[in-house]
Amino acid sequence: MVKFEPTILKFESKGEKTGWTYIPISQKIAQQLKPNNKKSFRVKGKIDDYKIEGMALIPMGNGDFIMALNATIRKAIKKIHGANVVVQLQEDTQPLKINTEMLECLQDEPQALTFFNTLAQSHQKYFANWVDSAKTEATKAKRIAACVNALAKKWDYGLMIRSLAEDRKKLRG
Repeated sequence: MVKFEPTILKFESKGEKTGWTYIPISQKIAQQLKPNNKKSFRVKGKIDDYKIEGMALIPMGNGDFIMALNATIRKAIKKIHGANVVVQLQEDTQPLKINTEMLECLQDEPQALTFFNTLAQSHQKYFANWVDSAKTEATKAKRIAACVNALAKKWDYGLMIRSLAEDRKKLRG
């Protein structure tokens, strides 16, 4: 477990990362977590007293990484950019947990499963979390069907969600 005390930062203007709140992970710390790695990887541990797992470290060049802090995390730790945090991290090697029913349906659609398996774990997680957040079995079934259909078309999660929103808009008139 690597322990350090970074300052929470925020990108003002950084392309797709504009507005992101994050903590910087220096090359030295990244090498302690996962030696000789320059690609995104997952970590677990704590930010202050808030437990995290499956968090992606995103490469920023020169061996440095960042860890984005979403609103849920910022609210839990009660801190914003400019504040210091105590961070304890280690590599998270746990495989992504995918809903069993979704995996069974993907098995029936080899093209969809093949595309799903090419996605980065973080992108697979978008689909899995959306299915798991369904409150009823009927909604879960609809979401699994939507995921399988989208993956068969080689759509990413964002494209699927936008397409579903457009379909709902057309139905309303």
